[in-house]
Amino acid sequence: MLATLVLSLLALQPAAAAFWTPNHPMAMPHQTHTATLLPNGKVLVAGGQNSGVAVSNAELYDPTTGTWTAAGAMITARYDHTATLLPNGRVLVAGGSGSAGKLTSAELFDPATGAWTATSPMTTTRRQHTATLLADGRVLVAGGISSTGTRSAELYDPASETWAAAGVMTAADSRYRHTATLLPDGTVLVAGGWDVFNNPLSSAELYDPASGSWRATTSLAVARWEHTATLLPNGQVLVAGGVAGGYFASAELYNPATGTWTTTNSMSTARALHTATLLPNGKVLVAGGHSAASAEVFDPATGAWSTAGTMTVARDYHTATLLANGKVLVAGGVHGTTLSSVEVYDAAVGAWTTAASVPIARAWHSATLLPNGKVLVAGGQMGANGIPSAVLYDPNSRTWASTGPLTIARFGHTATLLPNGKVLAAGGCAATYLSSAELYDPAAETWAQTGSLVTSPRYQHAAALLPNGKVLVAGGITGGALPTAEIYDPATETWTPARSMSTGRDGPTATLLPNGKVLVAGGWNGSYLASAELYDPATGMWTTTGSLAAGRAGHTATLLPNGTVLAAGGQGNGGSGSVAIAELYNPATGAWTTTSAPASARRNHRATLLPNGKVLVAGGYYDVPNTYLQGELYDSVTGGWTTISSVVACDAQAMILLPDGTVLIAGGRFYLNGAYGVLANAQSFDAGLGFSPSWRPQIATVASPLGLGGSLALTGSGFRGVSEGSGGNTQNSAADHPVVQLRSLESGQTMFLLATNWQTNSFASAPVWGFPPGYALATVFVNGIPGTGSVLNVSVPVPTAAKLTGARKLTNGACQFCFTDSVGALFGVLASTNPALALSNWTALGGVTEVAPGQFQFTDSQATNTTRRFYRLRAP
Repeated sequence: MLATLVLSLLALQPAAAAFWTPNHPMAMPHQTHTATLLPNGKVLVAGGQNSGVAVSNAELYDPTTGTWTAAGAMITARYDHTATLLPNGRVLVAGGSGSAGKLTSAELFDPATGAWTATSPMTTTRRQHTATLLADGRVLVAGGISSTGTRSAELYDPASETWAAAGVMTAADSRYRHTATLLPDGTVLVAGGWDVFNNPLSSAELYDPASGSWRATTSLAVARWEHTATLLPNGQVLVAGGVAGGYFASAELYNPATGTWTTTNSMSTARALHTATLLPNGKVLVAGGHSAASAEVFDPATGAWSTAGTMTVARDYHTATLLANGKVLVAGGVHGTTLSSVEVYDAAVGAWTTAASVPIARAWHSATLLPNGKVLVAGGQMGANGIPSAVLYDPNSRTWASTGPLTIARFGHTATLLPNGKVLAAGGCAATYLSSAELYDPAAETWAQTGSLVTSPRYQHAAALLPNGKVLVAGGITGGALPTAEIYDPATETWTPARSMSTGRDGPTATLLPNGKVLVAGGWNGSYLASAELYDPATGMWTTTGSLAAGRAGHTATLLPNGTVLAAGGQGNGGSGSVAIAELYNPATGAWTTTSAPASARRNHRATLLPNGKVLVAGGYYDVPNTYLQGELYDSVTGGWTTISSVVACDAQAMILLPDGTVLIAGGRFYLNGAYGVLANAQSFDAGLGFSPSWRPQIATVASPLGLGGSLALTGSGFRGVSEGSGGNTQNSAADHPVVQLRSLESGQTMFLLATNWQTNSFASAPVWGFPPGYALATVFVNGIPGTGSVLNVSVPVPTAAKLTGARKLTNGACQFCFTDSVGALFGVLASTNPALALSNWTALGGVTEVAPGQFQFTDSQATNTTRRFYRLRAP
């Protein structure tokens, strides 16, 4: 009967996502601007026109929030300029037109400081030119309008910040509003455009950086300008649309191997001033153009065009930027008036496939991604009994293998990956509730007993790895819901009691926040709890925070990339029902707000954050026996849920993100005909970007351990993608450079890193700080395609003797102190008017803020009522 059940549930179908979704508008309308994808995943929009006037405004788009922030003002207001990300992480903005006419000036934006600085000017004024980052890191600027049109070209060298002549193009007169495409062999294809006599051009030519020379190649079949050109993964170049007396729907392909053009199928809509973006699946998204809101996709495999939905507004002179998450950001442009509106295209589909079954069926087990990239599945329940079995899943071979068994059978325990690489399994249940704990050593593949819990045995508790490398365990049940908490120290392998929570909590969630505090929410204590509280490891204190709108247990809590926490589902409604409620916790305000509800009520489900920033929710139990629950995806930017393909109907399974970006679900419990059973099934979820494995960037080496305040160094291949691939016109927005993400394996906190140097086979980041210690997954995204991640260790900071750098009295009478110490160190502050008092009688002031790497600050607001105060720093 079980086999029949499994077969019927594995008819898995992918589900299409929505195409276009509005995001927050820019602060200022922009057209003829530029948009540049930065190494930290944000997008810099700079300059352009607003109602015909050149602007210096610059803004940054954050894909994790869908919002914009100011990025200062350029030195010179300009439009029809170019913007190019350099290998040193800065952005070169060159030329264009300003209030005084066409420009030679150029400037640099530094994402690390947010500052604009002047660099050497070009030798020739130009606008509506092209800028191409060459393989050697120099920038080729070609053509444009000078005093008249120009055939000239020049090269910018980031090392010397100087320009040098790059020969003269072969065009008979001049060339502007053309396209320039970097080919796989390093040459640059320049095609079409307009000359000074307003004649559309069909000519095309190639620039060879090795010789510094230009040579003609076969002409386009149709003279055109305001078209797009996109390098495809097969090495050919797709030219689409444009204008020459009328708008074109025609398209043609350039083959660098033969130097020839061939026509391909035409678009469904004639368009010019549109954008063309290479999607992760190798297809090309064409969007907008003169009076067009439509979009369509070109498939190189078939040569066919298909509809891609309709934007919320028609637009041209806009930008299109392929984001690291595979979405496309369309910003600004003009439609009757200059636009500030923004929208995002998302065509990802997700699907499940079967994976090799777990050797022994189980539920309420744990799953931990180990530093070697394998997954440890440990313990669990079979029938009424716990099992000691532990197995390893190898994502490379997609096979399971036995490993050393637990010393004690257990289920409903917690498993925490420690900074030393071992796994701590604590508490749980077997024939009785357990206070024992044990450590798994991946090198020896064995378990060994470690110190036992000291306050109480506990089951269905929560655990969180703290910033100091210790482990907080809180709540659970032993006869009744427990308010107690305790701390495990890996250095001594001992547990010590921590202060108790305000209430007992059976089945709460615990989430390490980016500010270093732990959010413990919900649970059961005679009724379902809506309350939540925060543990501050710097002071050891608990404080209440905002309550959930609905009391619940058996829910999930997922830290989102924007720092908020998504609580989804659970059991509530007076004690019997699953809930279809989702809420967001904001650490800045301490408040919960409801977000859109998932389609299905569920409890005892699982949730994980995907590399694209969405949250996968799957499995769980509904109140009606045999109810079949589909999976869902939550988009934190739009706040919407999308129903996806189904998974085996079960709860109490294990879910974990694998280094390759897929998600593994293994085991679980099902309910059928009045009885529970356990499963050995396993399934794998793919977010559905559809890329070829050969296009993925690959990490060969990663610097580990990474000390906070240091630079992350990676080597590998494919760090420069298969195509610039984003924009496709003079406002081109390249996405063929590495965007590197760190993801904490324990807390799920993510961070995109700024770059100080990137090449085809290497990446070096700016100093990393503000990230939790312990093991993390480093993933390189190029062309919206995630590579297979590599696990590295982020060192636990060791505090040193603090050095006071400043103390001052604030206007309100409070005292503020600044000091230096190890980057990322954790401190609490105690204060007293009498230094002779026992430390237990000193007042805890709260945590210390790290305002810059290794630069700390705290404020004593109580100092206004006393003439003398003494302070002690405490590093727990």
